Order: sequence, then C-alpha cells, then structure tokens
Amino acid sequence: MSKLNYAEALSRLQEIQSQLESGEKGVDELSKLVKEAAQLVKDCKAKLKTTEEDIQKAFEED
Repeated sequence: MSKLNYAEALSRLQEIQSQLESGEKGVDELSKLVKEAAQLVKDCKAKLKTTEEDIQKAFEED
C-alpha cells in the first residue's frame, strides 16, 4: 500500500493523468506511469474500503 494518504494519492493520479494526456512521454515512461497509476488506484480503493468499514463499525457500536 502507498505511503501517501488518500488526498495525496488522488493528487498524484491527477498529475499522472495530465502527463498521459499531454502525449509527450515515451513508451517506457508511459508504462511506468500506468503501473504507478494502477497501484495508486488499488491503494485508494483499499483506503476507501477501510474507511467504509470503520464507519459501519462506529454505527454498529451504538
């Protein structure tokens, strides 16, 4: 999992999106960026799932 918090990971994803859309990157760099983006998406999904579970637990305890 990424060491970035959710907001930082989302910001990095937006940076990667801009770089990909610019069309200025070579194939090797594109591959690297796509792999990084895929990992960030996985990390964000995991963080959202954990947060959702924490919220559900908080309401169940009442």
